[in-house]
Amino acid sequence: MNFSNPGYIKLSGREIFKENPLVRTMLGVILAFPEKRWENYTLPVNGEPVVRLTERRLLMSKRINETLTIVRKDKLKTYSLHVSKPIPVTARSKMEALLKALPDEPFFLVEGNMPLIMPFLVNYLIGLFYESEPEALIPVWNDGSTEVFHAVYEPDALRDAIESALAEGYRSFSRVTEFLDYEPVSIEELARRNPKVTLSFFRVRSGLDIRFAEETLMSGV
Repeated sequence: MNFSNPGYIKLSGREIFKENPLVRTMLGVILAFPEKRWENYTLPVNGEPVVRLTERRLLMSKRINETLTIVRKDKLKTYSLHVSKPIPVTARSKMEALLKALPDEPFFLVEGNMPLIMPFLVNYLIGLFYESEPEALIPVWNDGSTEVFHAVYEPDALRDAIESALAEGYRSFSRVTEFLDYEPVSIEELARRNPKVTLSFFRVRSGLDIRFAEETLMSGV
């Protein structure tokens, strides 16, 4: 995998996208649906809820035309203060919540605690997806683990995959990869070109994570 596709250039050592009015865009979906008590998508980072920063970073991508955020129905009032389009859902897990709120078009999925999303990487992954339009396009680490919450999905294929995973008794969304014919993208290979790639997968879960995110954002990423 490399960055030598049309619409991608290297300038002053940084990977950026050319301005192109014909670039195809897609919907960004943010999953801010806690399963565990300690999961909190409103933790403050630089004085703002992490989910708001996540939405802002995602919208910085030229290939994202709008976003929606899937939230618990009983938390709709809270999230209405922080994101532009909260979608309330009643479900037992993230996987069920996503199934109930699936859009009818391809979308880029992230989790609501990812304030360091790299817009250039989102652009690149969406561009790759539109080249071949697989069932999904998912970043993968060398150890085989997948970043299912930083990936592009075709909704019909994902619906079938979620339903199959639930039928098998799985609750973790990561298991959907067993039922998808997805295109893997090597994270380490991309990171060799631009080390900032790995920051895009960072999640805020603790005070130490908050400090790292704040310091990184202050550095101007």
